[in-house]
Amino acid sequence: MKKTMRTIVVVLLLGLVAFGYLRYYYVFATGTKAGLLNTFQKKGYVFKTWEGLIIQSGFKANVQSNEFDFSVADPSIAEILEKNSGREVNLHYKRYFGALPWRGNSNYIVDSIYEIRNSNGETMIKPK
Repeated sequence: MKKTMRTIVVVLLLGLVAFGYLRYYYVFATGTKAGLLNTFQKKGYVFKTWEGLIIQSGFKANVQSNEFDFSVADPSIAEILEKNSGREVNLHYKRYFGALPWRGNSNYIVDSIYEIRNSNGETMIKPK
C-alpha cells in the first residue's frame, strides 16, 4: 500500500512540474512586431516590470485591435525603449502560455530590438 501511494505522489508531482514548465517557461512562439511605440513604463505593486504598447500601422476598417501589449525582462532593452518612446520600432518577442509576475504582465516578452526609426524615416538601430 505504501509503495502504491508513493508512486501516485511521485507521478502527481512530476505532472505538476511538467505543467508548470509548459505553462510558464516553454516558449510557444517567437516573432517580430513593428509599429509606433506608444507607451513604455515600469509598473507593478510588488514586482516592478517594464510594460509597453505598440500601435501597429495598417488598414483599420475591421474591429480587430492593432495594439500589441508586451513586457521586457532585460533592463538594457528597457533602457533603450524608454528613450525612444514615440518612434517606429521593430521588436523580436517570445510568447509564453502564462505570465509570471516577476517577468511581466504580458505573455509576450520582448528579448531584442531589430530596428528603431526616427520620425523622418532614418534608421537609428539598423537590422542585423
